[in-house]
Amino acid sequence: MEVPFYVWMLTIVGIAGLLLFDFFFHVRKAHTPTLRESAIWSSIYVGLALVFGLGVLIFGGPTMGTEYFAGYVTEKALSVDNLFVFLIIMSTFKVPRADQQKVLLFGIVFALIARTGFIFLGAALINSFAWIFYIFGLILLITAGNLLKPHAHSDDGQTLMVRLAKRFLPASEHYDGDKLFTVENGKRVLTPMLLVMVAIGGTDILFALDSIPAIFGLTQNTFIVFTATAFSLMGLRQLFFLIDGLLDRLIYLSYGLAVILGFIGVKLILHALHENNLPFINDGEPVPVVEISTGLSLSVILGVLLITVLGSVFSPKGKAKNAVSGAKRHAEEYLDLNYETDIAERDKIFEKMCAEEADLQKLPEKYKRLIRNETEFMELIRQAHVEHDRALEREPGR
Repeated sequence: MEVPFYVWMLTIVGIAGLLLFDFFFHVRKAHTPTLRESAIWSSIYVGLALVFGLGVLIFGGPTMGTEYFAGYVTEKALSVDNLFVFLIIMSTFKVPRADQQKVLLFGIVFALIARTGFIFLGAALINSFAWIFYIFGLILLITAGNLLKPHAHSDDGQTLMVRLAKRFLPASEHYDGDKLFTVENGKRVLTPMLLVMVAIGGTDILFALDSIPAIFGLTQNTFIVFTATAFSLMGLRQLFFLIDGLLDRLIYLSYGLAVILGFIGVKLILHALHENNLPFINDGEPVPVVEISTGLSLSVILGVLLITVLGSVFSPKGKAKNAVSGAKRHAEEYLDLNYETDIAERDKIFEKMCAEEADLQKLPEKYKRLIRNETEFMELIRQAHVEHDRALEREPGR
């Protein structure tokens, strides 16, 4: 179904308006968003995506509607997976908490622009070369295999883009608010803020290499591909702060995404065989194979995500990992005096660390033994308590 030009324009204007609203009313003034603020705006953006999907379902028909929802759910799940890497990058560069919103919004805008380019390139390739589905399917199968490897989310922060940014864009050691440039010793130099944005932007391009083939495996309608991708990115900033403490809990998310991407990869290759015109496959004739419907795809995607999330949330291993990584991260954040300067927010970080310590005490003995052997972790927690006691001594009226 061809989408009228005015619908395209209204959609683009609406998305651009939401991004501008986000910047001027939430991000322009640096602050740490509260859990309530993040929850409300995450719900609003998800609600807008669902309302838009209902509009597609009503005016475009059940096929377009199902394709949109399948694409949106898949892209949203991949976006949550991307938050792991964003968290690693910002931890590596020690981005102050209040300035993280601007970094994330930049990442969203850059991702939307980059992926729009990939979408139209992908659409042009599909229209010109039917065999491109073989390539897309292979990309997804390789990505699925990589997600199954241990330590799919390395916590050392030394991603390719981080290393390149640090190597080719030497910057000052300290932030100057959210400025990209500052003056040091009378010279104009880059700040780490610019490096973070370059690393996030470069990483977004790499993410597009699997997210765009994935959604083209569910629909070849360019309008659906664009809108599902755009709405999956909208609200990602608020979602980051909302589920910040739960990211480490989703220990099986990579496996679930591997199954989804592998499934879509197989779907793409089956479609490529059905449309085959390569002379060395079946003499250039289409191969009679079963094609997977979009409705079945949506059911599989939702089912796998539901099993993955529930398995992660109720897993003892997930609880242990979440408590350890959360306590470690909050201890580091509390000890870094530049990370959060607001006293009330610093106290909240310390309270989260203490709550995670309490959770560690409730773990089975086999997990407690492993934690006790982590001397570096235990020392980090001890230092946070010492620093907190000192802060109380300096400000007895608190």
